[in-house]
Amino acid sequence: MHRVVVLAISEAVGYDMQIPPAIFKAARRDGRPLYDVRICGVDDQPVRVSAGFSAVLEHGPEALDDADTVIIPGTHVEGPRRLGTLPDDIAAALDRVPAHARIMSICTGAFVLGAAGLLDGRPATTHWAHAADFRALYPRVRLDENVLFVDDGDVLSSAGLAAGADLCLHVIRADHGSEVANFAARYCVVPPWRDGGQSQFIDRPLVEPGVGSTAPTRAWALERLGEPLDLATLAAHASMSLRTFSRRFREETGLPPHTWLTRQRVLHARHLLETTDLPVDRVAAESGLGSAASLRQHLNAAIGVSPLAYRKTFSQRAGGVSERVETHR
Repeated sequence: MHRVVVLAISEAVGYDMQIPPAIFKAARRDGRPLYDVRICGVDDQPVRVSAGFSAVLEHGPEALDDADTVIIPGTHVEGPRRLGTLPDDIAAALDRVPAHARIMSICTGAFVLGAAGLLDGRPATTHWAHAADFRALYPRVRLDENVLFVDDGDVLSSAGLAAGADLCLHVIRADHGSEVANFAARYCVVPPWRDGGQSQFIDRPLVEPGVGSTAPTRAWALERLGEPLDLATLAAHASMSLRTFSRRFREETGLPPHTWLTRQRVLHARHLLETTDLPVDRVAAESGLGSAASLRQHLNAAIGVSPLAYRKTFSQRAGGVSERVETHR
């Protein structure tokens, strides 16, 4: 199995530390677990947890030696969080990580990756409340505190707390498809995908009284992804002016309406590619992306593969791809 190792660093954020075992252990196919998840420390000593207790871990840093994915949960450790330096014991632990391993951070775990130089010149995120401190310590990192997570291939980062679950589900979806990720989400009683970004949670003044929510319109749009849906149509359904709707939509989701709608259509197209043998041009039409060429463009921009390649990898149907589908590649 794919081995996930969580490197807990004192003083660890307990919530962050427990997210990966909960999510990855729930990922199964035909009843079989797909990930072996372990938690280790930088040494053999108990790890202090910010909630006011210490955790005795079953594994020391040697668990990192054969890791396929390494996750750094949030931490209050002094060097990376306050000084921009990496303590020797953390550096020694990270040196054990195999070259092929995928490395992830949750919340302030990004400070450890920043101190290690693993984020220099790369996009990343962390909890919005700590973005200013992060920028001051690690100016070479292309930080975006408005997103829930960043996937930069072999290095991934997430925003605070629950965004760690979003990132773990994203990784499961990329590894094994939406069906497995959705099952893990249902088992853990969490959303399989959250709309928008971290910007919707940033502390800001309350919107003026009398302004309604765009949530009913978003739910309405999700039932009509194959239909023409422009800004005027969405605003009219919400009984708002274009300007008010756009502003309120961004406040609630962290995204402009067009970007949100495109993401939902791509997600629906991926679901159809996984669970049906519809021709690619039909998938494009039913998801509202128009043509097979448009679907290819959007899917390649989102995950870097063509519709046919995605279907071959993640199709849940026997036989995978029909001849009818291949003619529409």
